Amino acid sequence: MRRSRFALLAVVAALTGLLTVAPAAASPAGGYGDWSCRPSAAHPHPVVLVHGTGDNKDYTWQTLGPLLAKRGYCAFALTYGVLPTAPIVSDVIGGLTPIEDSAVEVRSFVEKVVTTTGVSKVDIVGFSQGTLVPAYYAKFLGGRMRIHTYVGLAPVWQGTDPLGIGDVFALVRWLGLGQIPAIGDCGACPQVLTGSAFLAKLNKGGAFLPGIAYTNIATRYDLNIVPYTNGFGTGPNVRNIVLQDGCRKDRVNHMGIVFDPNAAGHVLNALDPAHAKRVPCTPMGPMAPRR
Repeated sequence: MRRSRFALLAVVAALTGLLTVAPAAASPAGGYGDWSCRPSAAHPHPVVLVHGTGDNKDYTWQTLGPLLAKRGYCAFALTYGVLPTAPIVSDVIGGLTPIEDSAVEVRSFVEKVVTTTGVSKVDIVGFSQGTLVPAYYAKFLGGRMRIHTYVGLAPVWQGTDPLGIGDVFALVRWLGLGQIPAIGDCGACPQVLTGSAFLAKLNKGGAFLPGIAYTNIATRYDLNIVPYTNGFGTGPNVRNIVLQDGCRKDRVNHMGIVFDPNAAGHVLNALDPAHAKRVPCTPMGPMAPRR
């Protein structure tokens, strides 16, 4: 039984590398992250940007952050989930600690944003694991009253099962072998797998909370969130968007979605539905170029 457990853990450890995105060198803020910014009547809610696994704020939001600032939004991003042993460098990698701990960081960051800008609510734009961290904050740490609009890029509400990892996870639990521990240095990685105890807790009674408008934006070519439909939800306040439904020539994958102009158009519409515009179809390859 012990040998079976270690064999299963080895499989999961090898495959969960699909969830991690290695950041490139940090980019300039490009106008977002300006703490002197005050929300306007046109865009009354600051936007908080939450990155994904093995990532950071500067890499993930180098396209969308400046775009939001250019459109008149007060946009702020944090790098959460940094390991205590990580070196102090500008391009530090985050999204590695357990999601519950990262949610506490998001709560503190949101409180800083609302206090500084003088508002009561923010809009959230999250990518990959960054859709789950604010969700935990909203449901269990009092964040529900702080969030107005919630936009998910490549969301992972029902977890991911790439190459059957989620099935392995379910088998581990069925055999009574306990929870899969942190994989390498990534405490969050096993939590995003289909069938995890974390996802069961988050989805019990529903992860989509009344009073918050949710938009989920996914790509059919996502090989990290498998199946990509695991990022969808149901409810009167939930909208699901598949990029290819509006642009068949968009072949962007999981990592590229944060650079995709088609996805960015849907984000802007979700943040300001009263002035939504048709999203032009921009042909995209599997992954947008890094900058």
